[in-house]
Amino acid sequence: MATKILEAKKILEHYAPAGEFLAYINKEEAEILKSLGASGTPVEETGIPSFQLPDYLQDTAKDYAKQATATYSAPIDTSKFTGQQFVAGEDPLQTQAVGLAQQGVGAYQPYLTGAQQALTAQQGLTGAAAYQPFMSPYQQQVIDKTLGEYDIQAQRGLTNLGTAAVGVGGFGGGRHGAAEAEYQTGSDRNRALLQAQMLQQGYGQAQAQAAQAFQQQGMLGAGQMGLSNFQRAGLGADIGALGQLGSMRQGQQQALLTADQQAAQTAAYEPYGRLSQYGAGITGLTGGVAQAQYAQPQQQDPQASALSTALGVGGLYRDIFHPRPFAFPGMK
Repeated sequence: MATKILEAKKILEHYAPAGEFLAYINKEEAEILKSLGASGTPVEETGIPSFQLPDYLQDTAKDYAKQATATYSAPIDTSKFTGQQFVAGEDPLQTQAVGLAQQGVGAYQPYLTGAQQALTAQQGLTGAAAYQPFMSPYQQQVIDKTLGEYDIQAQRGLTNLGTAAVGVGGFGGGRHGAAEAEYQTGSDRNRALLQAQMLQQGYGQAQAQAAQAFQQQGMLGAGQMGLSNFQRAGLGADIGALGQLGSMRQGQQQALLTADQQAAQTAAYEPYGRLSQYGAGITGLTGGVAQAQYAQPQQQDPQASALSTALGVGGLYRDIFHPRPFAFPGMK
């Protein structure tokens, strides 16, 4: 039995197409062979299907195999479209913005110190004793001089009162004493009132000067804080402008580098796409099932990438310095 089977195998292989031999395959394997371009045409003498390519495609298939071997055996030099050379460097305007930012750190401190000093001085101008530094150092001398002159005038009045009593003759000692006492009491009362008025006037003037100094210190402190905010805001505006302009130029440079990168990548993968199209054409000629076409790596939009870079980095520069308004105590 075995001998007859071997003889039959030899006979069948004798009629097999050149380069083929007898083998068992299942339905799924037959479909795979068809998808690769084989037709499964039965051999006339035996009726056994052959999955060999048609004769007119033999040379083409060999050429395809040769090109595929050469293409897929050659490594792709990815250094031509990857690496730091395709990342845009920092723009000179960005470098300038960073330099300004570093120089500006703490530049507001002198103004802040001035504002703190003004605040401390202003706090010393409050309370019941705030007027004392503004009292005139000559006030007591003025008061003493004025009261001395008042005493002289009062003494003259008392003397005139005695002279008048002597002149009328009938002005007795008791009535004269009562008149002097009444005069002296009125004089002392007027003297005390004059002294109080001078003291009150000096106190009022000192209070007014203390209040004025309080307002001036508040204005000074607020001015110092305003200069601090203005310095930071102005510096921040310069930094933001330079940063955004630099980011725009950096984004444009990045777009150019990305375009170069994509061109190099396209050139590197072009043989694979061409070979895929070649193989698909062969499959179509044989009636096989076409395979999925080769897809080149997806490329990004250079301009979209540039815009993203400009918005992201530019926004960072814009937000570096953002001073808040400061309300100094005592100022509306």
